[in-house]
Amino acid sequence: MEKITFSRTDISEETQLMMIRTSELVKQLNNLTLADFSKKQDIVKELFGDVGDNPFVGDNFHCDFGKNIHIGDNFHADYNCTMLDVVEIRIGHNCLIGPDVGIYTAGHRLQPEGRTLDGYGIPVMIGDDVWIGGHSTILPGVVIGDGAVIAAGSVVTENVEPLTLVAGNPARLKKRIG
Repeated sequence: MEKITFSRTDISEETQLMMIRTSELVKQLNNLTLADFSKKQDIVKELFGDVGDNPFVGDNFHCDFGKNIHIGDNFHADYNCTMLDVVEIRIGHNCLIGPDVGIYTAGHRLQPEGRTLDGYGIPVMIGDDVWIGGHSTILPGVVIGDGAVIAAGSVVTENVEPLTLVAGNPARLKKRIG
C-alpha cells in the first residue's frame, strides 16, 4: 500500500475545520449513554466516511478525521477504541473490536531531526468476520484477511492471512481456523 506523507506544521484551513468538526462529533458521541443508542448511531453515520447497518461504537472513542473510516454491517467497537485515520481504515462486515484497541494508519520518521514536522499514513484494511481482541494494536499498512482472529494484547505489524489466529508482540501465526 502507498505511503502518503503530510506536514504537521502547514495544515490547511480546510483540514483545520475538518479536525474541529471531528473533535465536536467525537465529544458528542462520547457524552451519550447506551440508552441513546440511536443518537450514537446517527453521530457515527455523520462522523465516518461509510457506515453499514447496525454500527456500535462504545464509550471513549477517538479518531483524527472520522471521514477516512469505512465500516461494514454489524460493526462493533468496544470502549476505548482509537483509530488514527490520517488515511483510510476499511473494516468489513461482522467485525468485533475488543476494548482498548488501537488501529493506526499514522507514523513518523525514525530520524529525530524533523520528526515533529511531518508524518505519513498507510491505509489499514480489515476483512469481513474479523475479531480483534482487547488491548491489541494494528499498525500502519496492515491487511487482515476475512475470518481472522487477533488474540488479546497482540501487536500486528504484518498482514494476517484469512482464517488464521495470530497472537503476541509482534503477532505471529498460532493456528489456522476451520
